[in-house]
Amino acid sequence: MLGFRDPVADAIGLLRPRTVIGPSLRATGEWALRFDTFLHVRIGGLVRGTCWLILEGHEPVLLREGDTFMLGNPPPYVLASTPDASPRPAAPVLAGAEDGFVRIGPESEDDLYLCVGHIAFDDRNAALLTDLLPPLVIVRAADPHGRRLGQLIDLLATEVGIAAAGGPLVQNHLAQILLVHMLRAHAGRTDRPTGWLGALNEDGVGAALRAVHADMAHSWSLKELAEISHMSRSAFARAFKSHVGIPPLEYLIQWRMSLARDALTRDTLSISELARATGYLSESAFSTAFRRVVGSSPAQFRNQARQPARAAANGKAEGG
Repeated sequence: MLGFRDPVADAIGLLRPRTVIGPSLRATGEWALRFDTFLHVRIGGLVRGTCWLILEGHEPVLLREGDTFMLGNPPPYVLASTPDASPRPAAPVLAGAEDGFVRIGPESEDDLYLCVGHIAFDDRNAALLTDLLPPLVIVRAADPHGRRLGQLIDLLATEVGIAAAGGPLVQNHLAQILLVHMLRAHAGRTDRPTGWLGALNEDGVGAALRAVHADMAHSWSLKELAEISHMSRSAFARAFKSHVGIPPLEYLIQWRMSLARDALTRDTLSISELARATGYLSESAFSTAFRRVVGSSPAQFRNQARQPARAAANGKAEGG
């Protein structure tokens, strides 16, 4: 079965996240670092101290100990001791890290201790998540999710600072867990996000979404989904489109094709197997839907996806 347990699990699986946790920052005195634009998500949090986050187009935000933040497709931004501190480029400073730390100013028990990293996604599917995220999400230490997120940041910072076996693997998993908890915190707020992320908290629509993602191979009808949601078909269709942005059956097709693209890229199933796994009774029906959404046949898409791998294999063979 191609579907996972829910939309978040499906999205994370399709995004193939690649995590890089930068060196932790310890700083005292006046300082400011300017970070360049980055695709797709930056995450971070304060283990100790306070600092300002200054994002272009937004008012400066004071971050305190235990706060965490997430930036979606962020423009350039600054982390600083004060809003008016003169920033310098962050990249050269971070490049001088030793033992997982960068220090600015003399060592002190009252210094700032900041952990920050970034998560990059597969470009083909990145919009599944990044289109739903605002530029900035902050979860305060006192928020319902804040304590758990603060603990994750603390664990992440500890892993960065030690040269233990399996460190990168642990960092990668911790960052993904942090991402999921940040998404939960964001989706649970009153100013709910659009798309499937916000719809998960709606009792009726959320139940239908979870059912669809639990069994992508089922031939779902509007009537079945409405019954799961305990609504009439017309009320369900209106509510679903209001929260998610597209009609329910179109949403189903889009997710099926996202899963199909991923499977074809990895060449894990034959086209006939893929048709059954995505709820189509025949290979031709699946191919017609795939061509309508993707713009090429499944076979053409798979062959194009294989070309970079072949080129890499040939280059490796020629190199010796």
